[in-house]
Amino acid sequence: MEITKVEIRPMKSEGNLKAFCSVVFDDVFVIHSVKVIQGKERLFVAMPSREMDRGGFRDIAHPIDNEFRMKLEKIILERYREEVEQAREELVTEDVTL
Repeated sequence: MEITKVEIRPMKSEGNLKAFCSVVFDDVFVIHSVKVIQGKERLFVAMPSREMDRGGFRDIAHPIDNEFRMKLEKIILERYREEVEQAREELVTEDVTL
């Protein structure tokens, strides 16, 4: 299964939740509400989850294999960093033209 597209939607607030994203697999299957979160030491990816009746959360969809989880996280974080860098460049360009 190949990751064929990652759409990043950065958050405007300054909290720990940095972005929501959607991941497309083999151009035929999509998972929405994947989150990019700033942890104490690094960014990490959290899979979509739902709150349980007795408290806590349970992932709705997630990789079973740790190797694929690491691959998925790497690709998502690379796309997130690209998106953040592009937004910074656009801000600099806007400041220069004003």
